[in-house]
Amino acid sequence: MTEPHAGLELGYARVSTTKQHLDRQIDALNKAGIPDERLYVDKRTGSTVERDGLKALLKFARPGDTIVVYTLDRLGRNLREVLNLVHDLNERGVGVRSLADPMPIDTNATGMGRIGFLLLALIAEMERVFTAERSAHARAVAAASGRNIGRPRAHSDAQIEHARLLRKQGDSLSQIVKKTQIPKSSLRRYLDAAEASK
Repeated sequence: MTEPHAGLELGYARVSTTKQHLDRQIDALNKAGIPDERLYVDKRTGSTVERDGLKALLKFARPGDTIVVYTLDRLGRNLREVLNLVHDLNERGVGVRSLADPMPIDTNATGMGRIGFLLLALIAEMERVFTAERSAHARAVAAASGRNIGRPRAHSDAQIEHARLLRKQGDSLSQIVKKTQIPKSSLRRYLDAAEASK
């Protein structure tokens, strides 16, 4: 690209799978006045961190530019990721505008476009708080009913008890690993816990 940077609108389009088509997004971006030479595209899953089109766009964007997307969700895998990216761009002086969200977003605007973005940020923060509260409640309920919290143990109580008995009988860690099929790192943890509980 040889155009001067100041004040450019740069388009970004993404689809989640190679079977989906970018046509609708690209058409909307073209109609918004963004030519093909200022479009960046990715055709892969949103869970893939390596998005070459987005990386190239972020490298090219300069203060005063605006990144235009069909909808804001094209920028990331979830609302938190999108908001973090928009915040980082804002810190760099790069705006973000969406074309087809229920409330169009424009971080350069002072009116409804800006309010829409702030509402999204509020919703994301509320969801983070609600998720943390739900997790804390679930942990409290599990603890009150005597259930283990967190990931289940990979080895049964019978395997662990067998390992403890073998250790009492004088077997080495390597011998116990062979007999119980418990990896040495886990075995040490189980045996240390048994010693601590005495």
